[in-house]
Amino acid sequence: MKQETLNFFEKVYEVARLIPYGRVTSYGAIAKYLGATRSARMVGYAMNGSGGKDVPAHRVVNQKGLLTGKHHFDGTNLMQQLLESEGIKVIDNQIQNFDEVFWDPSNTL
Repeated sequence: MKQETLNFFEKVYEVARLIPYGRVTSYGAIAKYLGATRSARMVGYAMNGSGGKDVPAHRVVNQKGLLTGKHHFDGTNLMQQLLESEGIKVIDNQIQNFDEVFWDPSNTL
């Protein structure tokens, strides 16, 4: 993997580690915050490779609040279980009250 990609992934992990307990953000919000608005998919790739890096990847979802990355977690519903353990309600892979639990790094950092 190219060094630029690895550096981008590390920046993504730094932002993801700042997501407060009981809140979520989106791939696109992280990309926008990092000045790479069109790189939401790269943020997703970073989350997929975040295992063992102490990154709360379960708190990063798509722009509509869907758990699109859940198949990258061990176990059938681990992503949902982790979110629910933080008080976030999920029905049919969709975060409920998404606007209320959404954390925008651009507005808080």
